[in-house]
Parts: sequence; structure tokens; C-alpha cells
Amino acid sequence: MTKLKTSKPKSKVVQRQTIQSPDVEPDNSGTLSHIGGSKSNDWNRVLVDQAFGSLWCGNSDEQYKGRQCNATVAFMVRTKPADELEGMMAAQLFAAHNAAMECYRRGMIKDQPAEGRALNLNQANKLSRTYTTLLEALNRHRGKSSQQKVTVEHVHVHEGGQAAIGNFSAGGGGRVQSNFGEQPLGTDAATPQPALLCEDPIGNVLPIASNAERPVPTARRKEPRRA
Repeated sequence: MTKLKTSKPKSKVVQRQTIQSPDVEPDNSGTLSHIGGSKSNDWNRVLVDQAFGSLWCGNSDEQYKGRQCNATVAFMVRTKPADELEGMMAAQLFAAHNAAMECYRRGMIKDQPAEGRALNLNQANKLSRTYTTLLEALNRHRGKSSQQKVTVEHVHVHEGGQAAIGNFSAGGGGRVQSNFGEQPLGTDAATPQPALLCEDPIGNVLPIASNAERPVPTARRKEPRRA
């Protein structure tokens, strides 16, 4: 018997369209990717211009404006953006820093009303927290996390002892303080190690159950009968 060959339908080729300026040719050389994290130099230039626009240049002469421009580019380069997202977060970090410092500066102006000073310092506080949030987002995007993972491989519990992670000691006011890190968490099973906990300095919190017989008090109390 001859098998009939079935041909799969050919997938349609989707032609991508783009939008570009009829006057400016796109620059995709990527020579400025170390500034904005993109292969498009148009993106990189626009991003650094946006960061530069967050600076206060009202009282700056041409020489100082040049220094501000150089400082903006230096920050973007030192941030080392790997893609467009990191470039945007770097620019927002720069803008949040500039806005916060400007609010701090205005809060220190002499002979201003207390309301104006409080308003500027309040805005500076919000901007500083925004800066911290952006920095944490950038670290998470890069895979850098502040959380630490501790793995305990061996825990030796001697007879009559209790198992716990860390070294605990009695502190002032009846509190239990933990001196984590004074004892090694991972030990060699062949090498004898001291117990993690010594005698409980604050006493047992819960009573220890046993099989000893104890008298049970009467549930009802004797009361004289009423006449």
C-alpha cells in the first residue's frame, strides 16, 4: 500500500512594521549602550537627556552646566545598565536623588515659615524612601537579594539536652538573647562537638510530664445545706 503524504500548511510570514522619523535615520549601532543599556543610541541619548533634565540649572553658568552634564553621564555609566529597564531605573534613581537634595536645600533656607520648611523636609523624606525602593527594585531585577539562606547540616543533641539553632543566653529583664554565629552551624559528624545549649538559665517554661500518680482535688466543694 502506498501512503499518502500530507503536506503541512505553511505558516504565514508576519512582516514587522516599525515607526521611525522620516527626517532622522535610526542609530542602532549600540555605541552608547554603556549609558542607557540599549542598542539604540536614540534611546540612550533621550534617556540621558531626561536624567539631565532632573537637575536644577536655574543658577548655573555654562561651565557649571557642563559639569552637571558630565556628572549625569558618569552616573549612568557607573550604574552599568544591562538593558533598557536598568537604564530607566538608573535615570529614575538619579532624578529622585536630585529632587530629594533640592527639597533638603530648600528646607534649609533661612527666615522661611515653619510650614514651608516642614513641607520641603516632608517631600525630601518621601523622595528618599522612593530612592530606596528603586534601588531595591534594581537589585531584585539583577538577582541581588538581601535575604540570606543558612543550611544546618549537623546538630548534636546530648542526653538530657534540647535542640535549638544558635547559642542562647539569658539577658536582662528575663529575656533570652541569641548570639547567632558564635557556634558553627555545620560540623563534622566524626568529631565530637559540645552541645548547642547548656543548662536552661531561665528554668523550664513548661512542666515535664511523667507517669507518677498524683492526688486529684475534688471538683466540688462542700457547702452547708440551706434550711
